[in-house]
Amino acid sequence: MSNYCKSRAEGLHNYYHLITEPKRSRSRGLGHSGLQKATMSHSHPICKIGPSILNADLSEIFNESARLIDAGADYLHLDVMDGHFVPNLTFGHPVVKCLRSKIPSSFFDMHMMVEKPEQWVEPMSDAGANQYTFHIEAARDVPEICRKIKETGMKVGIGVKPNTSVDVILPYIDMVDMILIMTVEPGFGGQGFMKDMLQKVEFLRKNYPELDIEVDGGVGLGNIQACAEAGANMIVSGTAIVGSTNPAEVIASMKNTVFHALHKLTSN
Repeated sequence: MSNYCKSRAEGLHNYYHLITEPKRSRSRGLGHSGLQKATMSHSHPICKIGPSILNADLSEIFNESARLIDAGADYLHLDVMDGHFVPNLTFGHPVVKCLRSKIPSSFFDMHMMVEKPEQWVEPMSDAGANQYTFHIEAARDVPEICRKIKETGMKVGIGVKPNTSVDVILPYIDMVDMILIMTVEPGFGGQGFMKDMLQKVEFLRKNYPELDIEVDGGVGLGNIQACAEAGANMIVSGTAIVGSTNPAEVIASMKNTVFHALHKLTSN
């Protein structure tokens, strides 16, 4: 990469980092709970890009995480699978705790693909998680889980699988900070992006203009425009960012797209 291109990419990242992030302290010395309140408190949806660490080299999870943060990631999306809710098995709170000890101030968004989400609320909070996103399909008592999460100081997220109607989550909107719309079936790799899932995003953005709406699954440069125009402001991307030779450029491009789309939506 030429010095000119490198400088231009860094300049784009710095520009969009400033215009898409709420005012906050960017000191690495902030504790995760303090940063949590600062980064996710806003009156309008803010563009945030979160690489999926599962797509990185997990034997180098700290170095990979640091690389992505330095490339401009707004948060880290950590996929926890228990082998029951989904057939695959990943990592749990001990790994998160180790990662937190080395990355004290980045926002950890936990995507809990687990059969008993209530079981892991306190362990994940103790490990340093900032946001706890559980699947409504696995929840026996949604209000109780939301209450438990809030009591720990974490943000509350609810995830929805492709075959689940968005109507199911509407009674709980006031209890959550974020809704995750899956654009692939959770727990399986190599799936194609399900564009029709964006109808759920459009519905939520129209009816809940200040809500954080996240999309996860097969999101890359080829479909980021559609995600952004539907109203998603939190973008989880795996291979497109992690596998890129220039993740900073990919993140900056995604931020650019989402920022301008959100600006149009909020101006109407």
